[in-house]
Amino acid sequence: MNIPDLKIPRVVIVGCGFGGLQLAKSLRKARVQIVMFDTNNYHTFQPLLYQVATSGLEPDSIAYPIRKIFKKQKNFLFRWGKVENIIPEKNIVQTTVGELTYDYLVIATGTTTNYFGNADIAQHAMPMKSVIEAINLRSLILQNFEQALLTQSLKEQEALMTFTVVGGGPTGVELAGALCELKKHVLPNDYPELDFRKMRVLLIEGTNTVLQAMSKVNQHRALKYLDELGCEVWLETQVSSYNSEEVVFENGKVLPSKNLIWAAGIKGVTISGLNRDSINNRGRYIVDEYCKIKGCENIYAIGDVASMPTTNFANGHPQVAPVAIQMAQLLAENIQQELRHKPLKKFNYFDKGTMATVGRNRAVTESFNIRFGGFAGWLVWMALHLMLLVGFRNKVVVFINWLWNYINYDRNIRLIIPPYKRK
Repeated sequence: MNIPDLKIPRVVIVGCGFGGLQLAKSLRKARVQIVMFDTNNYHTFQPLLYQVATSGLEPDSIAYPIRKIFKKQKNFLFRWGKVENIIPEKNIVQTTVGELTYDYLVIATGTTTNYFGNADIAQHAMPMKSVIEAINLRSLILQNFEQALLTQSLKEQEALMTFTVVGGGPTGVELAGALCELKKHVLPNDYPELDFRKMRVLLIEGTNTVLQAMSKVNQHRALKYLDELGCEVWLETQVSSYNSEEVVFENGKVLPSKNLIWAAGIKGVTISGLNRDSINNRGRYIVDEYCKIKGCENIYAIGDVASMPTTNFANGHPQVAPVAIQMAQLLAENIQQELRHKPLKKFNYFDKGTMATVGRNRAVTESFNIRFGGFAGWLVWMALHLMLLVGFRNKVVVFINWLWNYINYDRNIRLIIPPYKRK
């Protein structure tokens, strides 16, 4: 793969999510060679994928080319490929583009959708963990409205206009709110022949509330906002199967719906070669307070794929961007400390808070025991996401899109590109 041997320590990073991106940036002045692998040649800002799926943003406004991010970083190399296997005793990674030795290996592969072993749901439901999946979901939404215009069956039309979102975490709540906004402000202008009283947006959650990581105050606030938008929230409800026509629940209820969006769970993307006991039952590598994987000497995991059990987080830290970024910053510092033969620092997560938006002018935010929502929370949510976006152009494009959508109650990117076909 034409990687020069510079006779200096080589840090191989697998994945350019928030963790991998921050680690490579934090090592820019270190005397190491950085080699990054990713199956995409771009970094994806995952928190805004739901806006691509609901026609609020263009895909390229939340993705940024990896090579452009690091074009001025001289100790960085990128290879487009997948790491398929690790040989830890030889310090080798085997990839789709060849083998490479490493001195430090950092796994920052993130997560993928977890269907919990349900083959029917895995085959027919729509996930939303990548740009491609978000585009496919956007196409399916629009295609189903086009089909609703053509059908003579009232039952089929209602199924085409029923959107079932499974999972009451931030992704599910934000997506349900965005779909309600489409129903209220956008789609009736495109499809005046349809009766939008038949369009239903349902949020299905297996526990007794949404946004489990938030306070009771903000949980109730989010439920209130969803109700105001017209979203039907079904709590303590489990989906047992789906066949692309009907959603079957564990209580025996059947819901005709041709749109099932799965946001109910995630699992880590692991790589073969390491002992199975280094991975927990949620598909996350078990790491120590230095982010080192259990049973390994020079292999680390950061971000969503890493689980560091602590007193406050028995099952590992939340799978959110701030954790990945802080882990990457610590690991970068510790790699340099180790090269200088100096003591290492332990990871200590600084929780700045959490937030979720629930449609126009509605968001829930909490930070340092300060909890607020509504328009103020929505402004804070927008400001933070603009700051975290990679690239000045992307920040400007997203801001202009948001401003246009806010003023005109419109979504301009209602494109069926490409048409989606179920497997």
